[in-house]
Amino acid sequence: MNTLTTPGTAAVLERLFAAADLQELNPAPWPLDTPYADASAKQRADALAGEYMPISRSGGRLLYALARHGRPETIVEFGTSYAISTIHLAAAVADNGVGHVWTTELSQTKVDAARENLARAGVAEHVTILAGDALSTLAEVRGPIGLLLLDGWKDLCLPVLRLLEDRLAPAALIVADDTTFASMADYLAYVRDPAHGYVTITFPVEDGMEISCRT
Repeated sequence: MNTLTTPGTAAVLERLFAAADLQELNPAPWPLDTPYADASAKQRADALAGEYMPISRSGGRLLYALARHGRPETIVEFGTSYAISTIHLAAAVADNGVGHVWTTELSQTKVDAARENLARAGVAEHVTILAGDALSTLAEVRGPIGLLLLDGWKDLCLPVLRLLEDRLAPAALIVADDTTFASMADYLAYVRDPAHGYVTITFPVEDGMEISCRT
């Protein structure tokens, strides 16, 4: 069973990927007077509420495979956006017959759209969307966390990891997307330092992924 290939789920993903591809060809200018680097997470979330910022197609399939293999009971995602990556994770949970996805999103516009997309894809029952600041909403998620996807604001990936670190299961997988971005430098330095307890490898999908195992 592969829920990703069922007509309803596949149609939703294809629509979302197509819209994201079109948007990437015609990127909107940064709409605020405040420089992007100086804007708060909330300012960025509100200003870019219409931007898909999706995981790549190959990255999504990789997430599905990792979740199927590990059969984690608790999956956490930082950065729901329009739920493209969330659908891949939820499909794996559905096909495993065990687990739940906890995902967090700061933009209410995206929260509403993600809920609709998950429902249309037929996987909404496997997901809880936590609306608000991830450093607050994820504080109460119970472990052990078997799989963690970091795909929100890049400067917050390391703080989110540190927040959840004591709830990671032994051998938990941490997947960080867009690792070619300069703003991921601190995160990569952290997980690549053996003193912090990870075995990690770069995976060559679009914009780069870092896959780390908690040891």
